[in-house]
Amino acid sequence: MYQYSGPELAARLSALPSWQVVDGELARTFTFVDFRAALRFVNRVGNLAEEAGHHPDIDIRYNRVRLALITHDAGGLTAKDFDLAAAVDKLT
Repeated sequence: MYQYSGPELAARLSALPSWQVVDGELARTFTFVDFRAALRFVNRVGNLAEEAGHHPDIDIRYNRVRLALITHDAGGLTAKDFDLAAAVDKLT
């Protein structure tokens, strides 16, 4: 499993402008009209994560959902993280 860093990381990140690297994780916060909408989104993310076999950290705060991705067994960000982030972006 290949871990991204430097220019490669920047290139992958440029394709996902709403995401950012925070403390070594690929992260994004989504805002919804209410808690129910946030939960619906989380369930859809859960389905994508199960299909990919790669699971984000999920934090729900009323109408906001923060997702954070990292490939723990690789010790950093890999294609799995960027692929799942791109798939999540298609949900919104």
